[in-house]
Amino acid sequence: MRIERELMRGAGPVAILKLLSAKERYGYELVSSLESVGDGALAMGQSTLYPMLYNLEGKGCVQSKWKEGESGKQRKYYTLTG
Repeated sequence: MRIERELMRGAGPVAILKLLSAKERYGYELVSSLESVGDGALAMGQSTLYPMLYNLEGKGCVQSKWKEGESGKQRKYYTLTG
């Protein structure tokens, strides 16, 4: 169990950055994308994802902005920093 946690600690942020390199995404979209990649090997819940996003944002790797999604609902979208 500890190995899995350590692996996710390193692979999780890299996977998030890779997904964001293609296009901006909101949290649930990231969770869904991670589930579908690699037969769910990188699947994580929102309680794991958001701390990673906040950490990446704090380090200046990603930025966020509120935007209206396709459904008309306000969502927080994440993008890589320039």
